[in-house]
Amino acid sequence: MQKYALKRYKIKQMFIFTLTKIAICYKILISVIFERIVVTMGLTLTEKILKAHLVDGEFVKGQEIGIRIDQTLTQDATGTMAYLEYEAMGVPRVRTEKSVAYIDHNTLQSGFENADDHRFIGSVCKKHGIYFSRPGNGICHQVHLERFGIPGKTLIGSDSHTPTGGGIGMIAIGAGGLDVAVAMGGGAYYITYPKIVKVNLTGKLSPWVSAKDVILEVLRRMSVKGGVGKVIEYCGEGVKTLTVPERATITNMGAELGATTSIFPSDETTLAFLKAQDRADVWSELKADDDAVYDEQIDIDLSQLVPLAACPHSPDNVKSVNEIGKA
Repeated sequence: MQKYALKRYKIKQMFIFTLTKIAICYKILISVIFERIVVTMGLTLTEKILKAHLVDGEFVKGQEIGIRIDQTLTQDATGTMAYLEYEAMGVPRVRTEKSVAYIDHNTLQSGFENADDHRFIGSVCKKHGIYFSRPGNGICHQVHLERFGIPGKTLIGSDSHTPTGGGIGMIAIGAGGLDVAVAMGGGAYYITYPKIVKVNLTGKLSPWVSAKDVILEVLRRMSVKGGVGKVIEYCGEGVKTLTVPERATITNMGAELGATTSIFPSDETTLAFLKAQDRADVWSELKADDDAVYDEQIDIDLSQLVPLAACPHSPDNVKSVNEIGKA
């Protein structure tokens, strides 16, 4: 009887051992299949740029990742504090590819305060290798798009409309002064790995309808909180009908969605824009893969849009000009 019980026990143990081995093999198989699916799955333009700049973390939605920053910008309303923080780090020269300080917001010289800020910012630029844009050169996000923006690069700026750079295919994000200071010192910029929303554009804008109406339509559908934790990526045949200034108008106001940023592909239209700026050498074609997978999709037929306006007291309180005229 004892022999029989021992035999049963051994058979049971062998059975459990075999099942365990099968489970382990199955887990390995599933892991390999999943990895191959991930490797072969098409990428969005956002994913391509983020992946090329990843320095910390893993590509998992909702998880924190650290990305390398190629460029920074500041303006004089936020730059003073950013440069005080940078100097406190003790880094002798900026470690980005390009950092630019713009004097464009506080240009009214009714007292000594603004003038003092401007002199301080100018001295920091000279000392640490930062480009200095004098008063009158233009607004930071627009000048940066024209003179320094490069498709496929990353940019953070202490100005909420830094995402304007997405008009030429940059990952351009508005950030706090300390984040910008850390990036200038060579540190990573940390964000939550975003969801990616595809805005599929078709058709062509009608007369009297502008790029501003496109972003107002997106705001009407998504609301001012609808873009939180998301990147808005514009795709589709309709993109070809929009100039870079029109695309930049859309990505600029994407800030009102609460989005991490907005981005357009870099195409022949982008090349024509950069040629006009005598910067064709920095151009590269960038677009999402045909089989890229998005978290959400919005379809907009440009030919069906009408003139729109945001009404008080929120950018997503959007009505047609016709409606407003009848009110």
